[in-house]
Amino acid sequence: MAMISIAQAPRGTAPRWVAVLFTVTIFLSAGLLFFVQPLFTRIVLPQIGGAAAVWTTAMLFFQSVLIAGYLYAHLSTRFLPVRAQVGLHMALWAAALLMLPLSIPPLWRYDPEGATVLQTLGLFARGVGLPFAVLSANAPLIQSWYARASGPRAADPYFLYGASNLGSLLALLAFPLVAAPLFGAHAIGIGWAAGFTLLGAGLLATGLIAGRGPPARAMPRRTALPPPGRIALWLGLAFLPSSLMLSVTTKISTDVGAVPLVWVGPLALYLLSFVLTFSRRPRFPRAVQGGLLIAGVFTLGLILSDLPLTTLTLPMMAALVAGFFCVALKAHQMLYDTRPGAEHLTLFYITLSVGGALGGLVNSVLAPALFNDLVEGRLAVILAAGLVFVTGRPPQPKDGFKGMILGLFALSPVILAAQRPGLLPLSVMLAATAALFLVALILARRSALSAMIVTGIVVLAGAHIAKGPTLFRDRSFFGTHRVAEEDGLRLYANGTTVHGAQRLSDFGPGQRPTPLYYYYPDGPMAQVLTAPYGRRARSVGIVGLGVGSLACYRRPGQDWQFYEIDAMVDRIARDPSLFTFLSTCAPDAPTHLGDARVVLDAQTDARFDILVIDAYSSDAVPVHLTTVEALQLYRDRLAPGGLLLFHISNRYYAIDRPLGRAAGALGLAARIQTYGQHRALAPGDTPSLVVIMAEDAATLDTALGTAPPWQALSPDLGPLWTDDYANPLAILHR
Repeated sequence: MAMISIAQAPRGTAPRWVAVLFTVTIFLSAGLLFFVQPLFTRIVLPQIGGAAAVWTTAMLFFQSVLIAGYLYAHLSTRFLPVRAQVGLHMALWAAALLMLPLSIPPLWRYDPEGATVLQTLGLFARGVGLPFAVLSANAPLIQSWYARASGPRAADPYFLYGASNLGSLLALLAFPLVAAPLFGAHAIGIGWAAGFTLLGAGLLATGLIAGRGPPARAMPRRTALPPPGRIALWLGLAFLPSSLMLSVTTKISTDVGAVPLVWVGPLALYLLSFVLTFSRRPRFPRAVQGGLLIAGVFTLGLILSDLPLTTLTLPMMAALVAGFFCVALKAHQMLYDTRPGAEHLTLFYITLSVGGALGGLVNSVLAPALFNDLVEGRLAVILAAGLVFVTGRPPQPKDGFKGMILGLFALSPVILAAQRPGLLPLSVMLAATAALFLVALILARRSALSAMIVTGIVVLAGAHIAKGPTLFRDRSFFGTHRVAEEDGLRLYANGTTVHGAQRLSDFGPGQRPTPLYYYYPDGPMAQVLTAPYGRRARSVGIVGLGVGSLACYRRPGQDWQFYEIDAMVDRIARDPSLFTFLSTCAPDAPTHLGDARVVLDAQTDARFDILVIDAYSSDAVPVHLTTVEALQLYRDRLAPGGLLLFHISNRYYAIDRPLGRAAGALGLAARIQTYGQHRALAPGDTPSLVVIMAEDAATLDTALGTAPPWQALSPDLGPLWTDDYANPLAILHR
């Protein structure tokens, strides 16, 4: 039996291996795309710092280039013959090879006086712009080529998008769980360059097959563009899961801290929802989708409203992520169900990329500038209730009235508890509200307007009632900031983690406040600063301001300087109506704003007798502040006989391990004190973990004097953390 060549094959009759080749190529491309984002950010981290604005700018760059890649694919497929498309794309791929392996451009230098945002955008554009643009264009371009290739299901190539997202999902998990723990950034970059080179063969093969497809006159005629309403629906359905994903991630990291890989779970489920929905065979019956949707909106609305009034527990985190997944499944299923024919495939993907980027823009840039709390998550849930409860029936006035009645019905236990405090136990109030909210959503499910109003009343009014009185509330790129009073203390919290406190009795003219919590007079940091060595020190640097508690250990004649990444923290600490540590004890001490490593690197003349690194008190590891290169920088900024002091109290990571390795590699003497774990502490005192380093043991003996015992910190057998290699997962508390 004679074989039919691809060039001769009727449409849809090409060998099955053609579909396999296209699937493998788009899978590899998507994996490379998701690998390059954390890889290049890891490469440039020591140069531009770990500021949240830097990460936001990096995401803005990647999302913008993704849109540009999709637009290029759209214009290319619309105006160029297939063979011209292939030639142009292979030329761009070849040009991108010249930028490999990925690295910081040789002549690039960070200018501390310049705009960090513009410099970051320029660095990413020069360092990874063209390879990322080529990868960004591949998903719509390869699907468009497959539609010309006469392969199985060529008239509906959207199944390839599922394969693309599966590649993205596996790459997302593989980078932090496999690649980063085993290899340094340079080695990963070499492997990535090899994969990008191999991808060229797949692109050439798929392009040649597409070029041998039916001639343009044999292809179906282009139909009219989809109506604006359909395009707007695609935009909204793409925006909603993107915004919800970021809102859920922010909620968890704000309430619980930067739990290891907190961003991986929501993003992995986001990609998985594409894999499950962009398929010819629905994974979930429509009745199941409807039930999952109600469960998702119910869970998200209840938790994001802050009605539980407590820090998220592990089951609540799981429920929050599951609720997001339910909504994402429904939204992406609706995207697949409303997809256009293959002739408008690239327009469809441009719209999806713009919607996803809008989610990032709203959550990462606009929301911190417009709101003083995590409002964007609540707004996204309201949109979810309206957008995905769409039935096609135009809203009626009675729908609005019905929604208000049901919303007040759902919130009635909270309203009653607010009017008559103590009438209902908290657990009863929450259980009743949850039950009534679920009933209200079920009753409102046939009207998008009713569902939105019900959800809006519970989420927004509930959040307003749940918030207690505060002296200050605002938000920056680094999280939410709140100052409130409780049990005779004024507390400063970033999210739900308290980062400083002052006794109310310490306010008043002439009062010198007592440092509390980690900075209590008996604690390890106070031991060093109040010892004879600390009192004789002439210059002290503090990385991490908090509310300025350490300032009240300053002695007359000492020069103190603070380093703080968040301008809002400096604003809070210097406002005497909120805290008086700085205004009382060190009003003239300057604060250098920016990433401490970048700022210190520029201060070549700075020399400190004591340099305190207090950037570890939350639950993330600022990796670039912990490498051997970072410690060498701190060492260079010490005066002869100077001390390095690291506050590393942390719930999740044993940061003493990489610090011990770096100290051993640099020949520094290091000691550690675990304070307050096995004895009763005074009110306002807190257990802490502190490491101290110096050039030799004799300097430490002199500096510590008769202070309580410090244990020697010796390097373990783990690998040294450098700017090229670091593995936070390996130092998780066991």
